[in-house]
Amino acid sequence: MQLIDTTSLPTEAPDFPDVVVNGTTIDSHTILQEMQYYPAESMEDSRQKAAQSLVVRELLMQRARELGMDVSEEDDANENMIAALLEKEVELTTADAETCERYYEANKERFKTPVLIACSHILLGADPNDLEERAARKVEAEGLIETLKNTPEKFAALAELNSDCPSKEVGGQMGQLDKGQTVPEFERQVFTLGVGLAERPLESRYGFHIVRIDQRVEGEQLPYEAVEERIRGYLQERNYRSAVNQYIQLLAGEAEISGVEIQGADSLLVQ
Repeated sequence: MQLIDTTSLPTEAPDFPDVVVNGTTIDSHTILQEMQYYPAESMEDSRQKAAQSLVVRELLMQRARELGMDVSEEDDANENMIAALLEKEVELTTADAETCERYYEANKERFKTPVLIACSHILLGADPNDLEERAARKVEAEGLIETLKNTPEKFAALAELNSDCPSKEVGGQMGQLDKGQTVPEFERQVFTLGVGLAERPLESRYGFHIVRIDQRVEGEQLPYEAVEERIRGYLQERNYRSAVNQYIQLLAGEAEISGVEIQGADSLLVQ
């Protein structure tokens, strides 16, 4: 996805309409300033998200004034005021034991120790912007895989001869890996592999990898007791965010708002 460069936004936005919330105007310049926090595919998408955020803030401040709360001109003070308002108006529901256990049973795959692998690779480096080079390197990688299928004992020698990774000095060995140690696009592929030589090269930003999984240790199921508090915390946070969003939707539904579309927003959570 190509995001707009918000550092090059114009200093004026004559085509952006002001937003009005119950008679209070949020001018186009304020919206423009807020857009730096909402990169998007287009200027209008960024403007929409920024305007929605400012509308939510204005709705909450107006509600706080209705309740006689102290609304300051200082941003930090208002952040505390908004937190106090939400604590006062939004009920925090707890997740009981039955709900937590039901969530655990439905999502057991999420509660395992990490998969560990030990692997070796041969990297055929290629510039990510050079499509011709990448196509050639892919063909080369496929050829090396065919060679290794017939002579698997040559992996270390071929790594030393062909790899563009420093691991070639140790026969291409990458050692033990767990998630988070490699670039995401490589990780997504390598952790799906079983023991042995991968039948196709794995592509990453660096080029193409001929991969051999030397060892794989599957994650073990964690007992419910070990993750109960984590589940409870997650469910309570999810419930709270849902309740806050419903509360803001209610305020928006009762307000007179012009200059921005609010009703179609999936979420109006305050940032």
